[in-house]
Amino acid sequence: MSSRKELAAIGCAFLFAGSLWSAAPPTQAVSTRPGPGPCATRPYPTTSRPVKPILTGKDVWRFASAPSLRPMRVSVVVHRRGIARGRIFVAPYSADRMVGQTGSLILGNSGDPVWFRPLPSARLQSADFQVQAYRDPRTGRKEPVLTWWQGTLAIPPAYTNLPSGAPEPGSCYYLYDSSYRLVRTVRARNGYAADEHEFTLVNGGRDALFIASKPVPLDLRPYGGPENGAIEDSEVQEINLATGRLIFTWDMLSHVDPADSEVSASTATSSGGVWDAFHMNSVDVGPHGQLLISARNMWAVYDVSMRTGSILWQIGGKKNDFSSGRNARFYWQHDARFRPGNKLSMFDDGCCNLPDGKPEQESHGLILKLDFRSWHVTAVRAYYHQPALFSATQGNLQRLRNGNEFVGWGENAYYSEYQSAGNTARNALASLLYDAKMPGSNISYRTFRYRWTGTPYYPPSLAVRGQVAYASWNGSTLTRGWRVLEGSDPSHLRVVVWRAKSTGFETAVPVPGRALYYQVQALSATGKVLRSSRVAKTTKSG
Repeated sequence: MSSRKELAAIGCAFLFAGSLWSAAPPTQAVSTRPGPGPCATRPYPTTSRPVKPILTGKDVWRFASAPSLRPMRVSVVVHRRGIARGRIFVAPYSADRMVGQTGSLILGNSGDPVWFRPLPSARLQSADFQVQAYRDPRTGRKEPVLTWWQGTLAIPPAYTNLPSGAPEPGSCYYLYDSSYRLVRTVRARNGYAADEHEFTLVNGGRDALFIASKPVPLDLRPYGGPENGAIEDSEVQEINLATGRLIFTWDMLSHVDPADSEVSASTATSSGGVWDAFHMNSVDVGPHGQLLISARNMWAVYDVSMRTGSILWQIGGKKNDFSSGRNARFYWQHDARFRPGNKLSMFDDGCCNLPDGKPEQESHGLILKLDFRSWHVTAVRAYYHQPALFSATQGNLQRLRNGNEFVGWGENAYYSEYQSAGNTARNALASLLYDAKMPGSNISYRTFRYRWTGTPYYPPSLAVRGQVAYASWNGSTLTRGWRVLEGSDPSHLRVVVWRAKSTGFETAVPVPGRALYYQVQALSATGKVLRSSRVAKTTKSG
């Protein structure tokens, strides 16, 4: 047994216990608390001409009451009984020409928007948009929050100063509460850029653990690259949200040999001399101070001790500690996560970065079983798509509360939900419960399903066009109906429609059309008035 296996054997039986790790990691640096204000609101500068997004047509939603919102329309392909409760969280963007606006988008199962926060430029992106538990340092209470990364990605041909998919300087993370108020923003430290690949609230919601990236100057000639080159280093950083203290760091270059990369250093000539040897793309926290780290360009997943920084074991790659059973090998993987019972899950891209451009295998969600006695790994379940998909980048596999599995297909425009039993490449429709497709070349780094209750701090929106009142309340999950009031004086209105059923993001309610002023009230399932809109003046257009 290798020395690394001997270290891992001491605690391997406890690595996949159910509770989250809670011991305090060593403090390595102190910095001032960052302000809560918005960040990454402008794209990173480029000399390339912008490509205007597509903001009209059948693939874009348009709303009379919310004219500034132009989210994409998704096509729901399969919708069967048995899907988990919750809404879908997606952060659409495009490496080509965006259909609709980029931003953070919550969708219902029908594809209707629930909440949309658009970004002011198609060269700004959101990523890793999800629901997490945050502990408010003022009250000590846990509360659900929305979190996402925001910034500019190095996407050719607009950005070739860094490897494709790397975060440009100025990127950051956002936390929003259930009323859609900004709680705080988080930035990376020590000259690193906040990386879109991971942002996780840990230690009971008190701390934020994330990936940060920066190019480190390095002579790449020993690896077959340029002399005056650099390597894109990735660092795990953990920050206490109450104090802003940087309390833990672990960087890839100090612990992993870049010579083991599956990506040639010669590729640095097309990305500003920067070699993407590692491409760290996920970090998960284990129950006893381990980090499960995925490095796409190493074809490897590492188990790292937070106490010592040592790599305890590695699956995949050129220093693999495990033998592999049938269908247990993976390539270019994303989203590695601990699972109970000595298991881990991932999205196996299986594709397509070898020099000949051929896929290693079809992309799929994958669950592996680890045997620490024989150091053997076995494929337990897989989740394939029909038609077959080959995603060169991105993707995720999420375990849902009811046992189903949710797959975001990364560089392909689909997201899907499966029963836990899974399927095979030859029988990819088995276990499929839900499947949807984004328009055009739109994609999302990850896609999730979460339960979410949104109660906006701002009022509903209203527009009156002729004899129709258009009502919406961006982000409200409790609105089930609308009441309409009208009058010739904005301070004296009477009810003309007592209850109109809510029909999606925007509800069109016929009105007499004789009044000059209108107002709508959002109603709950029991008919309670949740909030009133501002009074709107009618227009003559139909």
